[in-house]
Amino acid sequence: MASIRSDWQMAWVVMGFVGLIALLIDAVWLRFGSKFELTRLLPGRFAVGEGGAVQLDFTNHSGRDLNVEIYDGIPEGVESEIMPWSGRIPKSGKARIEHEVKLLERGPATFRPIHVGIASLLGLWRQNRRVGGREEVKVFPDYEPVVRFALLGMQARQDQMGIVRRSIAGSSRDFHQLREYREGDPMAQIDWKATSRRVELISREYQEQRNQTIVFLTDTGRRMRAMDGELPQFDHCLNAMLLLSYVALKQGDRVGVQSFGGTNRWLPPVKGAHSMSALLNHLYDYKTTPEPSDFAAAAERLQTRQRRRALVVLLTNLRGEDASELVPALRILSSRHLVMLASLRERTIEDARNEPVEVFNDALRFAAAEQYDTERSEVLATLQGFGVLTLDVPAQELPVALANRYLDIKAAGRL
Repeated sequence: MASIRSDWQMAWVVMGFVGLIALLIDAVWLRFGSKFELTRLLPGRFAVGEGGAVQLDFTNHSGRDLNVEIYDGIPEGVESEIMPWSGRIPKSGKARIEHEVKLLERGPATFRPIHVGIASLLGLWRQNRRVGGREEVKVFPDYEPVVRFALLGMQARQDQMGIVRRSIAGSSRDFHQLREYREGDPMAQIDWKATSRRVELISREYQEQRNQTIVFLTDTGRRMRAMDGELPQFDHCLNAMLLLSYVALKQGDRVGVQSFGGTNRWLPPVKGAHSMSALLNHLYDYKTTPEPSDFAAAAERLQTRQRRRALVVLLTNLRGEDASELVPALRILSSRHLVMLASLRERTIEDARNEPVEVFNDALRFAAAEQYDTERSEVLATLQGFGVLTLDVPAQELPVALANRYLDIKAAGRL
């Protein structure tokens, strides 16, 4: 009996020793035999809400197949459908993993190191490694409407985006060239000297004046944080700024930006279609703040910075209580510049006015919306009386409405 017990004990000792050797060999193999290379390639730029393709290239330099699990260090709060990825990479083999990352917030974002889990040869161990470093990327505004507009073409197909060019009499047009008379050309446009020389009707062709300046005075205060649809109101303003900037730069005008409402950033006016990249790099990380909007201070700073006459576009969400500060500030700006107030009309106010009144709370909400809208209308009327241009439209309509108003101003020679 004692002999049998001794034999069993010896067997357990041998099995334990063999198991320990296996564990050690498996660990050493995992530590020194698992050689690989992993690189990450990020897209050139990200746009808010648009998917960007991230590419991971895994190369197995080991003398065995590797069972791996990979999790990309994407920014916090962001998800990727295929992460974590797991698979078997043959020895001396390669694998390319592509996954889409959708970033939902403008500004700088950080991709952290990649996490890689590797199973040992016998599957007894698992090693976790962090590969690569932190990579900073820029998340730009969703400028897809601007890109679409560029593809349609400035001269031929503006009507497809709702941007139209109206023929308004004025003095904003410079002589461009002579051409043959076309049916419908006004008599005043005919060049009689050229007509007599060539013995056929010749018309003058004009183009709108260039080298004019637009300055966006953009509110980044707390009022611009309100959501309107899927975007904050400030992002709707940002889309409008980008579209109008593209149009103005193509027209040969300059575009500058000054922010206020907790921030004080200034981009001196830039010129040329290539300057869109400078505008994007300046605007991509703009953030709203919990600070109030100081219109008087913003007007004073802009008067100091922009001495040449310009079209100043104030982008904000107008409130009735703004009259005492906003009206004097814009009157000061109007002494030197052509000023336009572009205000967002809140969807919640429109909904409150259009919903049926069935109970007392509905009546209170309707009355409050009516009073709010009436106060805004009074401020707008006061500004118009002092020669300030106004634009009061829902957030989704602001980009095209603002571009149309700019083209009207150019055609009327008001700048």
